[in-house]
Amino acid sequence: MLFVIRCLDKENHLSVRQANRPAHVDYLKSYAANLFAAGPLLDDSEQMYGSVVILDLPDRSAAENFAANDPYAQAGLFAQVSIDRWNKVLP
Repeated sequence: MLFVIRCLDKENHLSVRQANRPAHVDYLKSYAANLFAAGPLLDDSEQMYGSVVILDLPDRSAAENFAANDPYAQAGLFAQVSIDRWNKVLP
């Protein structure tokens, strides 16, 4: 089943995001077989302020485990994380 993991950064934590980005990208690559889509949220000035990851995982527990072990989460980057089941309809 597909899960959307949406994470919003703490204010003034861009340096934390940048410092942990290589480890985060490697972590995403380790889930390549399950990864549907991933990318940063951007404000109007193109500055990253969060992340969206869509994964095909067996259950919510697996999605929670993924989110908790993301290097960004481990570094304390996120102010908020939401995990929702998602049903792709189109296209």
